[in-house]
Amino acid sequence: MHPETPRLAEQLAQRGLTRRDFLAFCGAIASTLALPRAAYAATVATALENRLVNGQRPPVVWLEFQDCTGDTESFLRCNDPAVIDVLFDVVALNYHETLMVPAGAAATRSLEETVARYAGQYICIVEGALPTAAGGAFCLIGGQSALSIAQTVISQAALTIAAGACAVDGGLPGALPNPTGAVGVASAVPNAPNLINMPGCPVNGVNLMAVLVYYLTNGGLPPLDSQRRPQAIYGSRIHQHCPRRGHGEVGFYGDARHRNGGCLEELGCKGPVTYSNCYQQNWNGGTSWPIGAGALCIGCTNAKFWDTMTPFFGGGGDGDNDGGDGGDDDDD
Repeated sequence: MHPETPRLAEQLAQRGLTRRDFLAFCGAIASTLALPRAAYAATVATALENRLVNGQRPPVVWLEFQDCTGDTESFLRCNDPAVIDVLFDVVALNYHETLMVPAGAAATRSLEETVARYAGQYICIVEGALPTAAGGAFCLIGGQSALSIAQTVISQAALTIAAGACAVDGGLPGALPNPTGAVGVASAVPNAPNLINMPGCPVNGVNLMAVLVYYLTNGGLPPLDSQRRPQAIYGSRIHQHCPRRGHGEVGFYGDARHRNGGCLEELGCKGPVTYSNCYQQNWNGGTSWPIGAGALCIGCTNAKFWDTMTPFFGGGGDGDNDGGDGGDDDDD
């Protein structure tokens, strides 16, 4: 350990946090991944502190390609910014175009040096789609195509996280007619090591942090489904847990049923066919989520949702619909 490296407790104190605050955060991470909250919270805290004390700071490379920076913004708005600061003391964020101080050639040098020095050890987070048409000429960074950068950097990573719909399957840039030939990580780099797909537009920052902390704690991947998504995060259908379910179906926006928490399925809500923990993990520090704000789910965790889930809005009823129970059987 570097003699000037403070222990975790000291770093928490410097940011006005107690160990109880940090354990609460660790418990929230455990809940996100459907792990025993009390036991796993202590495990996470111990693992992160050991990494800090022993100077084990795995480098993180965050690549941005065809994107809107929404996944970065989402990550920066997790439950507690002070805890994120601590996490970034446990890992070394060596490259992130939006957050890093260096620019231009200096930024490119940071990326190249990390890849060369820590091959097989660094974590790679990818945000945005990768254009493949015209030799990848639709997205160039430092004179190199996004495709060539991804193939070089991802192939040598210890862990790769495709963060957001664009990085998973092309997202908006990859929607029809897809003039740039935009694809996700799995298609651009078929040999991506330890790939975890985390779709969403954007991905929930708490979910991303939970997966990152899981890897730092356990040195491996959380249980994944057939699409290489974390099962605990993408294993439940939104409609089954929606607070609006069972309150009658809304006829149109602003009617009495809408104001009183009615089901939005008739208006085009994709919650009945979308699997995610949005109902549990809200955005912007747990403030809210689309359905909680009175809007509908657009199915952004579904594959190619810009093509398969549109039109996002339905016509609804005539406004006089008394509605049924608004619910479905779990198998519907």
